[in-house]
Amino acid sequence: MDARLTSIGRDGSFKFCCSPQTACFNECCRDLNQFLTPYDVLRLKNGIGLPSQRFLAQYTRRHIGPGSGLPVITLVPGDPDRLTCPFVTPSGCRVYADRPSSCRTYPLMRMVRRSRDAADLVEEYRILREPHCQGFDTAHRQTVNDWIVDQGLEEYNAENDRLIEVIRLKARLSSKALPPSLADRIYTALYDLDGFNERLHDESPAGIHVERMGNARTNEVARLRLSLEWVKQLLEKTLAR
Repeated sequence: MDARLTSIGRDGSFKFCCSPQTACFNECCRDLNQFLTPYDVLRLKNGIGLPSQRFLAQYTRRHIGPGSGLPVITLVPGDPDRLTCPFVTPSGCRVYADRPSSCRTYPLMRMVRRSRDAADLVEEYRILREPHCQGFDTAHRQTVNDWIVDQGLEEYNAENDRLIEVIRLKARLSSKALPPSLADRIYTALYDLDGFNERLHDESPAGIHVERMGNARTNEVARLRLSLEWVKQLLEKTLAR
């Protein structure tokens, strides 16, 4: 039996519940190829209590996005044979409060595109039903809107959508792979937020405000937004020729 995807609207409802009492508990935390967004990294490295550079070195691998040509990262499996998440334990996720956006969204999948007739992003949702998942065998029902609120997805979606603008800009400017030196700078800006903050004054293109900020989470989110704007300006400066 293969996995199935079914469209569902924000007001559509579905039955799903996952807990330690669910027979397949933790099964969705293996056989993973888990990509992380910049906001995922920010939340995870703070939740674990590591500087971003150490978090990236210990828990992630770097790749080139096959569609975007931009640097992307995936989690290093805790068990290479079973491809398990490095943060899963028999009792559940040890970084649950800061778990990545894809984990929060599951069993839904969120797809985003820009409308041809408007500047706004249009989101679509699908329900992913995998053969191993018994979370659907429940009486508990909620709407997609309920799930978004319950899983704390509003903040994740808002910050992840900012990355989409970077990807769209890169696609508009060039379909080619980035030169290694440029890819390194963009990788640092997107994922190594602590390292980027240290280098920001020397690296900033004209027009970017570069005030150093504290370590409060709200300030780190502001720094992440700044780094995304920096990447956009860098791409414009280096590729728009």
